[in-house]
Amino acid sequence: QVQLVESGGGLVQDGGSLRLSCAASGRTNSVFAMGWFRQIPGKDREFVAGIWLSSGRGYYADSVKGRFTISGDNVGHTVYLQMNSLKPEDTSLYFCAAGNYYGDAKSPHQFQHWGQGTQVTVSS
Repeated sequence: QVQLVESGGGLVQDGGSLRLSCAASGRTNSVFAMGWFRQIPGKDREFVAGIWLSSGRGYYADSVKGRFTISGDNVGHTVYLQMNSLKPEDTSLYFCAAGNYYGDAKSPHQFQHWGQGTQVTVSS
């Protein structure tokens, strides 16, 4: 019912910047929060940043605070993740997520819809 399309991943050097985009379509009236997660092989999916669409307020994992900024357009249900001061440890497959949870959702289980992922690689 909800489709998510991600873009913006790529290869960047240590200290560089990237901006990820996620466009939601379909039954977006069921989407109250959107966010970004990342996952590397052999590890669990990790929360990065989320946004409450009603207020536009973002919230972040401690590991990215001060470096990443999430923003969104709740009309078109497009969410962005501006990533600055990237580090090699930020290298991961980044997933956009959308859900109907009321609050600051930080668990993958709180999101019902997922994008296909976009690869971010930060070289040292």
